[in-house]
Amino acid sequence: MKKITILIPCYNEQEVLPKLFPRLDKLIKSQNRFDWELLFVNDGSRDQTFEKIKKYAEQNKAVSYINLARNFGKEIAMAAGIDNVKADALIIIDADLQDPPELIPDMIKIWLEGYDDVYARRRSRAGESFLKKFTSSMYYKVLQKSTRIPIQQDTGDFRLLDKKCIKALQSIQETNRSTKALFSWIGYKKKEILYDRDPRAAGQTKWNYVKLVGLAIDGIVSFTTAPLRVATFVGFLVALFAFIYLIVVFIKTMVLGIDEPGYPSLMIVILFLGGIQLITIGIIGEYIGRIFVETKNRPLYLIESKKLK
Repeated sequence: MKKITILIPCYNEQEVLPKLFPRLDKLIKSQNRFDWELLFVNDGSRDQTFEKIKKYAEQNKAVSYINLARNFGKEIAMAAGIDNVKADALIIIDADLQDPPELIPDMIKIWLEGYDDVYARRRSRAGESFLKKFTSSMYYKVLQKSTRIPIQQDTGDFRLLDKKCIKALQSIQETNRSTKALFSWIGYKKKEILYDRDPRAAGQTKWNYVKLVGLAIDGIVSFTTAPLRVATFVGFLVALFAFIYLIVVFIKTMVLGIDEPGYPSLMIVILFLGGIQLITIGIIGEYIGRIFVETKNRPLYLIESKKLK
């Protein structure tokens, strides 16, 4: 009997868990030819999330949990779950029920056909603003353009991974993680499945635009050096414009005898070059900061308690 683990990272999800549990129970009962494990990772929740998970584990022998010592963030919570998976397949799904568990049997069917990574691609995204959809689309386009590795667009963490993919992800222990990019980086045989994303079933989203921008920056900087190349290109471009401007001023002053006022143009050049330099220093600083964090060699996460099947 093949074992399948469903990984559910949780942070302050007490309102939605009572709706999630019955749907997972129904899924397991309908697919009883597999050995199921429901692995909840509590990412330092401040509400009753962990208490509800523990109570659910007492009632259902298929339920496992990992309780992290504090809030490490969703990327690290998923890493903690992946590191502790011993199954033939892993399914990652959010607790908010925007990704329907009822799609999992279709993902399993494709997996049994021989695919290693069955990823769910969003056909529509109910309950999300136009701005969020637009910025998400732009992020994936930027990531696709800045790397040679194919990046799946309009996909999240909702997917089924074969044990080959699980082992590959377990071997990656970098601190600054972009799991969505890592899914593409490891390769293997992939197949998409389209679905309509539902609005959040209960509770409030933990993501605001500041956090989403930070996540996008982490994803780009941790996965590609393209920003450094862009900074170099901009530096050459600015130097070229400065040289052309120098020639124009020289001709107007020395050849045509036109008096060129210096203060306004000088201030414009200084401010422009200063802005370019600060942007470039900021880009370099992002990479140096990540090098600094990686060299500390701290553990990705700390576990306060756990119960594994």
